[in-house]
Parts: sequence; C-alpha cells; structure tokens
Amino acid sequence: MALSPGEVLFARYAFPPNDLGHCGPPGAERLLAGAAGGEHRGLRARLEQFEGAWPYLSLLAGTAGVDDGLDAEVVTAYWLGGELLDRLATAAFLAGVARAFGAQPGVRERLAQLPDPAAARADHVFHVFVVYPWVGLLGSGSDVPRSVLDSCRVRWGTVVSVEGQSAGVRSRPLTWDGSALGLGAERVEECCWARAEHTFVRGLRPGDQVSLHWNWVCDRLDDDRVRALSARTHRQVALTNAWLAGRR
Repeated sequence: MALSPGEVLFARYAFPPNDLGHCGPPGAERLLAGAAGGEHRGLRARLEQFEGAWPYLSLLAGTAGVDDGLDAEVVTAYWLGGELLDRLATAAFLAGVARAFGAQPGVRERLAQLPDPAAARADHVFHVFVVYPWVGLLGSGSDVPRSVLDSCRVRWGTVVSVEGQSAGVRSRPLTWDGSALGLGAERVEECCWARAEHTFVRGLRPGDQVSLHWNWVCDRLDDDRVRALSARTHRQVALTNAWLAGRR
C-alpha cells in the first residue's frame, strides 16, 4: 500500500533533523527513501516514534474529527500553519503540552509565563520557541541558540540557483540583537535538495518558492502556504519577544 499524502509530508519534514541525529529513531535513510517515493515498508511505525511532534498531531487530529495523526490536514497545520490550529481550544492545547513535555526542565515555567496564551498554537514553531530550551539560552554569549532556533523552525524562501544536489535559496534568517529576535534581510543559503536518486521536490528550478527545515528543501509552497507560514512565524517571534521582555 502506498503512503498517504500526510505520511509523505510528515516524512519530508521529519527527515532533516533525523538525518542529523536530533530526533526520531535511527535509520534516516529509510525516511528519505519513503518520502521520495521509494521503499516505504514499516515507515508508518517509524513516523509514530517522533515523540516531539506526536502530541500535537494527536491534539489536532481530535480537533479535525479524524483518528489519524498523519492525516494531511493535520500534518500541514503542524508544520506550515492553517485554520485547523485556530479550532483547537487553548486550554486543551496547553494541558496537552504540559502532559507530554512537562517533565522536561523549564517547560512548565515557560508555559505558565506565556504572555498571551490565547495566541499560542499547536504547531512546530511553538514547539521550537517554547518547549525547546534554546530561547532561554539566548544572550549566553554564543550564537548557537539563535542558529539552532533558525535551523529548526520551518522557513520559506525562493530558489535562486540549482547545482548538482545543492540549491541556493534566498530567505530571511532569524536575528538576535541582544534583547529581541527578528527576521533579517534576505540572504542566500545553500541547502540540500537531493541525495543520490532521492529528492522531495522534483524538477527544482530557480523561482520556486520552497520550505526549508534544517539544511533541506522539503516542499514547494504556493502563495497561500507562504503567507500562512510567515504569519505564524511572525506571531510566534512576537510572543517570544514579549516573554523575553518579561524575563528582563
């Protein structure tokens, strides 16, 4: 049986951090092959082992009235944004996050200190900027926290060049000025778009709008998807800056 659209989409975004050893079970090449249309036996079970994403997918699936956390609408909302995020009740969302991640250092404190809980949404950018500890390490004198936050959030950009298995993508980096985060001026970053015969975006060409996760091109985006992802990112950055200001 072929993978469902939601399973393929989730595997595309899960592969880059898995390939770097950051999350999920070993064996990233199996995600790459399955998400690129190759061998996919047993891939569904592997996707369910991404413990960072699964609580959000379960909450969103319940909100959508489906019993599959890898439903395409659910997966799209988690990674890229969408109106499904607005339908999940704030109290249920934050309670679910506390249950899933409350044992991790600092998570319950950050949840309790959210400056505007009603503006929080059950998506990947929330997980990156609230549940992960890196925001709390900004200002440590190292650029590592900013760099990890920038790579881990799903970004959008425009392809300007394609050479071999690499692509130059023009996008806006996450910035840190010592007191607040922002999105800087566009610059070109080199990303992977293929490995051997595997790629998530066939026929990639300059001018394509794409999504980036860590160092990989994950998908083509239309204008609506770019707007949704941009809006969610800007909202979360603003909420995070309010939290940082409160700490000071």
